[in-house]
Amino acid sequence: MSDRPRVEAQNLTASYHGKPAIREVSLSFQANQVHALIGPSGCGKSTFLRTINRMHELTPGATVEGSVLVDGKDIYTSGINPMHLRRHVGMVFQKPTPFPTMSIFDNVAAGLKILPRSERPLAEVVEEALRGAALWDEVKDRLNKSALSLSGGQQQRLCIARTLAPGPTVILLDEPTSALDPTATQRIEELLYKLKSKYTIVIVTHNMQQAARLSDTTSFFYLGELIEHADTKSLFTTPQKERTEAYVTGKFG
Repeated sequence: MSDRPRVEAQNLTASYHGKPAIREVSLSFQANQVHALIGPSGCGKSTFLRTINRMHELTPGATVEGSVLVDGKDIYTSGINPMHLRRHVGMVFQKPTPFPTMSIFDNVAAGLKILPRSERPLAEVVEEALRGAALWDEVKDRLNKSALSLSGGQQQRLCIARTLAPGPTVILLDEPTSALDPTATQRIEELLYKLKSKYTIVIVTHNMQQAARLSDTTSFFYLGELIEHADTKSLFTTPQKERTEAYVTGKFG
């Protein structure tokens, strides 16, 4: 088994209209782990996350310098199709984003209809994705119902299922539980813990307890810079940088 990181950023600077949101970030993530990004609002966490599947460039005036490698390949080189990349590097957003006019089934199948897929029956792929998102047993008898008939937590798991359906290797999540109640949050955390056996997961969270519970490594961002990256237990119990210690102990936030 290769020790090569699944995702690796090298000297990465991402800007909006010439103003850097992150500066010279070098950071790597191993496969089959959960990696948490923490730091105060506006510190660059979400921008960094969006560079990993080239969603950053969808914002007018956005630019990227440096490189991001996924399985050793620079995703910013010419010839990389961003739509195909996002099949392998899926994204789940802060608020559940089901397609409101589509059924539960069609929500999961949406990405499969846009991108090339295997010859497996569509229904089989959708069921597998819903099972992967721990949602199948709750929706199998109402797949043709509107996705909006689901609770907030179910809608977020539906969005995870939609991300799983095309067969990614990396799943990016931008504060996926911030709009959910504690019970739904716990279910998502339990799900992500199980999913890491198959996927590499990178999650932005403002909840340091969540990062401590869920992640294998944690990266602390502040004012656009990566301050510290370590295994989660070490970062929270014996941080090496003063700013990290101040943040994790609640001296500022």
